Amino acid sequence: AEQLSETLSLNKIQNRAGDVGSVAECPEFNPWKDRQCQAFVRRVIRSHLFQIIMISTVSLNAFLTVLWTSYKIRYRLYRVFEISEIIFVSICTSEFAMKVYVDPIDYWKDGYNMLDVFILIIIFIPYVLRKIKGKHYPYHNIAEGIQSLRILKLIPYSRGIRTLIIAVGQTVYTVASVLTLLFVLMYIFAILGFCLFGIVENGDLNNWGSLALSFFTLFSLATVDGWTNLQEQLDMRNFTLSRVFTIAFILLASFIFLNMFVGVMIMHTEDSIKKFERELMLERQVTLMEEKQVILKRQQEEVDRLMKTQSNVGKSFSELVEDFKKTLRHTDPMVLDDFGTSLPFIDVYLSTLDNQDSTVNKLQELYYEIVNVLCLMLEDLPKEKSQSLQRLEEK
Repeated sequence: AEQLSETLSLNKIQNRAGDVGSVAECPEFNPWKDRQCQAFVRRVIRSHLFQIIMISTVSLNAFLTVLWTSYKIRYRLYRVFEISEIIFVSICTSEFAMKVYVDPIDYWKDGYNMLDVFILIIIFIPYVLRKIKGKHYPYHNIAEGIQSLRILKLIPYSRGIRTLIIAVGQTVYTVASVLTLLFVLMYIFAILGFCLFGIVENGDLNNWGSLALSFFTLFSLATVDGWTNLQEQLDMRNFTLSRVFTIAFILLASFIFLNMFVGVMIMHTEDSIKKFERELMLERQVTLMEEKQVILKRQQEEVDRLMKTQSNVGKSFSELVEDFKKTLRHTDPMVLDDFGTSLPFIDVYLSTLDNQDSTVNKLQELYYEIVNVLCLMLEDLPKEKSQSLQRLEEK
């Protein structure tokens, strides 16, 4: 019995070792192949085709959402809307899974990725409410209404929109200070307006009857929307300080604080646009340098190949280069690092040509003047001399 138990335990150990070996040999658990798969998925996500597919999907879903608001079209194309919804949810979920698979840790550090997660949660809210609360849940319409936020998925795929968002984010602290000052100004004028024009006997209770109504009226004055009607109602009640109050608040709120708000936004937007343009220029320069390095490497390889074949073929290196030039086409790029192809030399050379042209024009004008003077001198000569000249010419 002891020998039997020992043999069974040895068999179990061997089986476990064999299982471990089979797991190690299994290709699914190969970390190298997993890294290769991650690199492949990363290239797919960063490809232009994938971005075009996502932009087209989100845009088409937004267009179908607009059609969905019509009850007649919704009734006729009910199946189309269902199928498009399934496709949209599948594509968004696949995109999320691919991005998390490529970078499971740093994915959650990016704000745009968190926006995608938020939109994905919004997409699944109606399905969860139908499953838990049923189709007749009273707040189900709100869940369907916030589905319009799906179009925000276009933001990560547009660098221009991201630049504007960065500009808005940079103005948060400055804008918060301006809005705080505007709120303090509105608070002071709201209490003044309530005390001056919110009198129970003969006051304008519809606009200044409470602090909340005073704030709302001051907001209308700050935006200069219908302020003349508000002033007419105060003039009808013969408030002597009403015009001074209205003009002072409009000057402070509309012409100072709101314009200050707009100016801050414009300044930060211009800075962000300039930074965006600099990044584009750097990317173009890097791309050009990479292309240049590739072309130089290819030319170097061709030269090395010619050097190697020179010993085997009875031709000189210059003859091989001439043969190589004959194989080139007019569309083949060439990288030249000579001084004659640099921009400073071209600038100097063109300016020199301009100076030469101007010099030639001046010399031509001088020649014309010399010819004209000679013609005048010939006309002033006496006739006898002119006849002697003719005789000489005849001879």
